[in-house]
Amino acid sequence: MQTNSDPSRANGLCHRWGAVLAGGDGKRLLPLTRWMTGDNRPKQFCAVIGDRTLLQQTRSRVARMIRPDQTLLVLTRTHERFYGTEVEDVSPSCLLVQPQNRGTSPAILYSLMRIRAMDSSGLVAFFPSDHHFTDDEAFVAQIDLAFSLAEYYPELIFLLGIVPETPEVSYGWIEPAARLKNPLAGSISHVSRFWEKPSAACASDLMRRGCLWNSFVMVGRVGNFLDLARRTIPCLYNSFQSVRQSFSTAMEESALSGLYASIPSSSFSDEVLSVSPQDLAVMRSSGLGWSDLGEPERVLAVHARKGPACEHPYSFLPSLSA
Repeated sequence: MQTNSDPSRANGLCHRWGAVLAGGDGKRLLPLTRWMTGDNRPKQFCAVIGDRTLLQQTRSRVARMIRPDQTLLVLTRTHERFYGTEVEDVSPSCLLVQPQNRGTSPAILYSLMRIRAMDSSGLVAFFPSDHHFTDDEAFVAQIDLAFSLAEYYPELIFLLGIVPETPEVSYGWIEPAARLKNPLAGSISHVSRFWEKPSAACASDLMRRGCLWNSFVMVGRVGNFLDLARRTIPCLYNSFQSVRQSFSTAMEESALSGLYASIPSSSFSDEVLSVSPQDLAVMRSSGLGWSDLGEPERVLAVHARKGPACEHPYSFLPSLSA
């Protein structure tokens, strides 16, 4: 694991924050995870690829660029029996436990408001906990660049866009606009629009036109994210504002329980990002070996790249997912 012994690098890390989104239920991968574990634990708490859970792999990857004491894990209380021992080494201040899973918008808003209370000028990166990368070094380099860009362009949020390998219909896609004129390395564009789970014909056209898979990895200023949420999901934003004084107090758990019982599920991608392309930029990233392990077929594909299908234990999955 990379250390932060370089003083200049350590100084640069002091305003970097991370939020690992690990509160989902992983329903689409349950045929695999139930077979592996004998229970209904979500995929992020399973060793789907390799001998460590996806959450452990994500935490290790993130620790190479963000201090562990500035990395928040967003979890859901109903999963506690699955993650309890896995987070024993995490400071309680870095564990954000939601009473219920209400989608990505509440998880992200909760993270942002907690970070703002500790560092109002902070930069934050969001990481889903169910991703696989074959080249962690390349991924770290991309996120380092994203943090630098977010400092230089405080008005923009930067998304990690993946150069597609196939016309995938179950991913979200980002359509780039004009190239961003920047003094830093990398291919960065403004965002034109989002395409969510397009048809096969549409996905082929998007791929031909240079559109990108949406990884949902995002980097930007905390205040910028909050301003975006305030404009696009004002009711949810105000609901969190009404309880934020309870954060980091004995009243937090009770306040959150009441809040989460009253709010609907909300998708940050659909309700915030998709309606705000003018506030976003996308980084064109290739060679990362990225996969969203949200479905059995994607797990099979990762194992197929590692070797013949007969050498891994998931050959039964096509019949489960058919």
